[in-house]
Order: sequence, then structure tokens, then C-alpha cells
Amino acid sequence: MTVAETLREVRERMAGACARVGRDSARVRLVAVSKTQPAEAVAAILALGVDAIGENRVQEAAAKRPLVPAGTPWHLLGPLQRNKARLALDTFDCIESVDRLEIADRLELLLAPDGRVLPVFIEVNIGGEPQKSGVLPGQTRDLAEHVLSGCPHLRLGGLMCIPPYDPDPERSRPHFARLRELAERLAAGLGLGRLELSMGMSEDFEVAIEEGADWVRVGRALFGERTG
Repeated sequence: MTVAETLREVRERMAGACARVGRDSARVRLVAVSKTQPAEAVAAILALGVDAIGENRVQEAAAKRPLVPAGTPWHLLGPLQRNKARLALDTFDCIESVDRLEIADRLELLLAPDGRVLPVFIEVNIGGEPQKSGVLPGQTRDLAEHVLSGCPHLRLGGLMCIPPYDPDPERSRPHFARLRELAERLAAGLGLGRLELSMGMSEDFEVAIEEGADWVRVGRALFGERTG
């Protein structure tokens, strides 16, 4: 299948998931995850139209982004190290993987001199997996409060999660529901408007949409199997 065909199929599946739960499909946005894909593949999907490009590695994105047309935001999805923060800010329009005070403070320090405000998501380790990054659900409020009160150059947009892998997408549903409920509690408790949800990947994005995802992050279903 061509990338145009796979993109059309993913969009149809997104619309079908929205229809099943009575959601407006225009409110669910697609992040094309281009990890390991060459710049040519990124340019091709940008020409067809996606809402954002997602990358896991800062240096890979920094090398690719200058080679493709401008105009579409780039989201960092993978863990961020302090020593890569400056390059990440030069490369990305949104960081979805803020998971500790140290990273929030580092981003704030770098953003403040220019007065730039960066949209961020807090990454939640929704399954409590020790090998994964992300703040634990019970500690999410502390991090959110810190971002809101101590980091004026970070705009908290929502929460992101990667649930424990399971080939059965239905097994991800409880994790997505838990993230949605956590976001609702946080928004109410902190006096915020609705926090958006970034959740769902190639194998489970339809379930994620049914549970309230605002952003789905799809790579393999668009580009095929990764090459590296």
C-alpha cells in the first residue's frame, strides 16, 4: 500500500471509532510517528496532511526536520535528557514527555530568556512499569502543580501515556480509561479547563479514541514496519 492509502485507512478507522462513541472526528488529531523513517517519507506524509510529526529521539529529529517542508508542528514523544533540552527546544513545537521536576525546570530555564511558551504534556507511567519513563499516577498532581506554579513558560496541555504492550488492544482500554479519569480529576482539582489526552498507537488507537484520546500517535500503520 502507498502512504496515501495507509493514511486514508487510518483516517477511516479514526472516524469509525469516533462514530461508535458519538465523538466529533474533527476533534481527534493524528501524530505521524516517523521514528527511523527517512526525510523523504516524512515529506511525503506532510504533503498529504497530518496534524503533527512525532519523533522519539531528539538528534534524529534535529537531523531530519531541516530537510522537510515547514508548517507542521513536531512533537517529542521519547524521554528527554537534560543535556538534550536545548536541542529539543530548537527542534520541537511540543514536548509530550515531561515526566519529572528536573526536566520541567530545565526547559523553563532555557525558555525564559526568549519569552517563549512551549506546549507540554506530562507523561504518565500508567501501568507502573519500572522499565518505562513517566511519572507515576499518584505523583502526577505534584508535577502538574509545579509546572503550573513554577514554570510560566510551559503550557500544560494534557497527559500522555504508553500502556503496557499487549497484542489485544482491548487490554489497553482500562489504562486509557484510567488516564482519562486522572486528567478529569486533575483538571477539576487544579481549576483547569479540560486536559487533553495523548494516547493510542498503531495497535490500539481505535480503543484510545473510544476512551477519549485527543491525539493518537501512529507510526507502523502509516509507514509500515520500522527499518531500524
